[in-house]
This record gives sequence, structure tokens and C-alpha cells, in this order.
Amino acid sequence: MCIQAKSKICIVAGDITTIHVDAIVNAANSQLSDGSGVNGAIHRAGGPTILQECQKIIANRGICPTGEAVITSAGNLPAQYVIHAVGPIWQGGSQHEEELLAQCYYSALKLATQYTCKTMAIPCISTGIFGFPKEKAAIIAIRTIITFLQKDSILEKINLVAFDKENFDILSAALANY
Repeated sequence: MCIQAKSKICIVAGDITTIHVDAIVNAANSQLSDGSGVNGAIHRAGGPTILQECQKIIANRGICPTGEAVITSAGNLPAQYVIHAVGPIWQGGSQHEEELLAQCYYSALKLATQYTCKTMAIPCISTGIFGFPKEKAAIIAIRTIITFLQKDSILEKINLVAFDKENFDILSAALANY
């Protein structure tokens, strides 16, 4: 359910694996392996094809560095693509985590436009087991997305997806205060 929009951004509460969009962003790890949290949910719902494609990417190019993104098909998900974006692990803010998180969102957005996606679903990246402070991450996400959209993007709608009420409220406040 979308309750707040600014520009082309909508805050949505729910399960990212059920949203019908052109591309779903996965909060990936640098090995592109299935794991826990949103990453695990995307791999489970999408089926083995996603992991197989991720393994081919790793075999061909090595790990996906923090701040970068790669794309695969979406397997059984209601999307065309999954964009695997690697966010930073929070280390107190002294290791350029804020810049790396912004780069992570930017890389995902750029890849979506390269594949002519018009709609996206993006989770909160790095705020789970990677420990990034949620309020700070929400502000970075909103700022990066709005800046990207101001550059003549073909993207028509970006759903920022919150799995729980806490993240929904944090994203909503960040968008309202931008």
C-alpha cells in the first residue's frame, strides 16, 4: 500500500518479493550468495535461477564490490530483473559508509535505466545485519534517488519497500522532510 509520494517515489509497506515492477533491488552481499533478510527472501521466492546467474557472474568477474550492482533475471518473482546492490557494512562511519551507500543506490538506479526499467522496488539497504543506522540510511536513499530522478531518468515509479512498521515510519519521515 502506497501512502506517501514525492515526485516518483512511493513508500510501500510489505513484502518486496510480491511487488509487480520491472526490477527488484536485492540488498546483496559481495559474493552474491543467498543469505538472510531481504536477500534470502528474494532468493527463496525467485528460485534457483537467480543464484545460478549470480554464481556465473562471480565466476566471470569475481566479487561485486561494495557500492556496485549487477543484474540477473528475476526467476519466479513478479519482475523482469533483480538488481543485486552491495551496500556497506557499518563500521561507525569512519570507512566512507555514507558515500558507499549512496553509490550503491546510484549503481542500482543506473543499471535499471540501462535495462530500460520504468518501475522499481528497493528495500532498505545495509540496515539489517550490515548495521547501518536506519534514519541515516533512509536520508541517503531519498537524497540519492531524488537527485538521480532529476537527471531526466526514464524511471516512472520507485517503490521504497519497508518490511516492518519501524522502517516504514523512518522512510516516510525522511521523504516528508526532504
